[in-house]
Amino acid sequence: MSTSHSILLCTCPDHDTAVRLAETLVNESLAACVNLIPNLTAIYRWEGQIQRDTEVLLLIKTVAAAVAPLTARLQQLHPYQVPEIIALPIVAGSDQYLQWLSQCVNVQQ
Repeated sequence: MSTSHSILLCTCPDHDTAVRLAETLVNESLAACVNLIPNLTAIYRWEGQIQRDTEVLLLIKTVAAAVAPLTARLQQLHPYQVPEIIALPIVAGSDQYLQWLSQCVNVQQ
């Protein structure tokens, strides 16, 4: 079992924002890969009102040590006042994939 890798979930208001964030995270070596899942419907409470929006979900694959700097970078770049950023541990996976993932992420400590 491995918990040295993580997947972060982050919703974006549109495709262009999602692409910009994903490319930035990969270019800055904070993430190895980001998948964009378009056309999600989000129903949520904001400022006392029920909202419904179409969003794009980012599935961000990274190492656990990069979660804090990646979260900080997302908060810096994201257009939402309170962006959804949720980190989940990867508890198992293909050894080759997880090795590749580790090689792609460069965390300055």
